[in-house]
Amino acid sequence: MGNKRIAGADSVLKAAFFFTFFFGVIVLSKNIYVGNLSWSTTDADLKSLFSQYGEVTSAQVIEDRATGRSRGFGFVEMDDAGAQQAIQALNGNDFQGRPLKVNEAQPRERRPRY
Repeated sequence: MGNKRIAGADSVLKAAFFFTFFFGVIVLSKNIYVGNLSWSTTDADLKSLFSQYGEVTSAQVIEDRATGRSRGFGFVEMDDAGAQQAIQALNGNDFQGRPLKVNEAQPRERRPRY
């Protein structure tokens, strides 16, 4: 009973060892919420804005499924150290005529399906 193993744990440890051994370091990334975006802001605009602070893995402005228009917020994924700098530097700053709300993204709340 005391020797139970977690399924998949071995493969995770092997992958972590592989990346550490062959690449020297595992880069951790952070997901950042960016709110109060102008309707005209694009993914490229977000990436350009945040790349001043570190390597941006992805940048996405969220669009309405029905209309394809921006919903006024997005997410940026970037390296951990750059993310902290970007959050501190950009939160409340004006971008394309609007003050940004920038913070670490929180997990989405589960909502019941009807």
